[in-house]
Amino acid sequence: MQFYDVAKILTTHGLAGELKIALITDFPQERFVAGNKLSLKNDTDRTLTVKTARPFKQFWLVQFTEINTIEVAKQLMGKILVVSELNQHQLPTGTYYYRDILGCRVLDNLTGNDLGQITGIEAPGANDVWEVTEDSGNEYLLPYIDEVVKQVDITNKRVYVELLEGLRDAD
Repeated sequence: MQFYDVAKILTTHGLAGELKIALITDFPQERFVAGNKLSLKNDTDRTLTVKTARPFKQFWLVQFTEINTIEVAKQLMGKILVVSELNQHQLPTGTYYYRDILGCRVLDNLTGNDLGQITGIEAPGANDVWEVTEDSGNEYLLPYIDEVVKQVDITNKRVYVELLEGLRDAD
């Protein structure tokens, strides 16, 4: 079974076993809903059930049903929380997990020319920005907006685009 990283446990918070975590997921409101099941990386047989969760500055505070003392919570510091593929939510149409986008080939929607491969993703605000590396090694940024991204084919790892003027140095 496949597991995906969702958060890193940083430290304890209070005496009742609450944990401060750094997110590695795009969907904390869905991932940390009471009753959701998470596991520990490298110990996926150990399941933790979310009891409560709330944002706290740039982190989240999470209480698990199975963790109710600071002593037990301290043992989890530095560990990575993962979710199994069976416990992942179905995403709305037009929304993708980063792992699905990374590695996709970028093709010109009109000519079919290969424009490179998606090698990184940034989330600076209103929309994601995909980092594309051409076969020559040159890089450029591709905004994930309807005017540019025309079709995403996750099955075949292809993204069809219509580049706006100035997005690539070659333009």
